[in-house]
Amino acid sequence: MPLLRVKNMTHFFGGLRAVHNYDLEIELGQVRGLIGPNGAGKTTIFNLITGIYRPTEGKVLLDGTNLVGLQPYEIAAMGLSRTFQTLRLWRHMTALDHVKLARYSKIQYGLIGALFGTAKRHREEAEIEEMAYRLLEMVGISHLADQVVINLPYGVQRRVEMARAMASEPHLLLLDEPTAGMNPEELAEMVQVIRRIRDELGLAIFLIEHRMRVVMDLCETIQVIDFGALIAEGTPEEIRSNPRVIDAYLGKEEVT
Repeated sequence: MPLLRVKNMTHFFGGLRAVHNYDLEIELGQVRGLIGPNGAGKTTIFNLITGIYRPTEGKVLLDGTNLVGLQPYEIAAMGLSRTFQTLRLWRHMTALDHVKLARYSKIQYGLIGALFGTAKRHREEAEIEEMAYRLLEMVGISHLADQVVINLPYGVQRRVEMARAMASEPHLLLLDEPTAGMNPEELAEMVQVIRRIRDELGLAIFLIEHRMRVVMDLCETIQVIDFGALIAEGTPEEIRSNPRVIDAYLGKEEVT
């Protein structure tokens, strides 16, 4: 059974059909991409999978459990985490505290431990901080752990968001345009970070990305949607040469 299976997912906003009969299967260790023109429905698909919207029709199964109707925090607790197209960070919180905060959903010391500073609380807090440093190191910014995010470059803030997403120990990580707004150096570094996350943690990654070099370089399989419907799926080579994809999205200059 695939880690994630989406079957016949359809969604309407009023009378507007945003997603139509969308299917997806992802296995552990895979990196899959989702591309398409602006407004094609890519982020809507992410929002449907993660519980921000409820599909009008269809199923979303994670390890065989239907996610439809669950709240986003319940889905996150089951092993699915994400980043967002627009950064959602607390501007005056440190990088380390962002990652630690995301871990507090799994604490065990409870109210008594919080009020009275029990040994269990001190042990768990130490473990959380160690884990947070380890994740920041994985994305290459542990030396900036104590920096307030408002003082960090944009590309580094993206890495903070990614480390925070991994703090809940997901099996599947959804990345919504992880290289958006980055300069070429930041972009190359982010590609290496995504590879490292997949290789070291063994999780599945599903990403939306407009930079074709990133998608073609990272992804084993790519889906293309247009007007909310899947128009192609295949390897980077198959997508690059698909006439329908070229006409709808890539354009001749993108594939040369």
